Amino acid sequence: MSTLTIRMPDDKHHRLRQLAESKGISVNKLIEELSTIALTEFDTYNRFKLRAAQGDRQEGLRLLDKLDKLDDV
Repeated sequence: MSTLTIRMPDDKHHRLRQLAESKGISVNKLIEELSTIALTEFDTYNRFKLRAAQGDRQEGLRLLDKLDKLDDV
């Protein structure tokens, strides 16, 4: 496991501490959870870009139309 030292304004640190306390976790665990969310977002975006580059535009539009029709039901 690695150690990470970050610098941030005191007021932001205070707010993060309040958020962690409201969730019943440590600031360390909160930062770990927020990092997981950021990395998941990053991975999802990159997978989407890769699949979009390999996909068929017309097929994608057809599937979106199909989803729109399901919303109308």
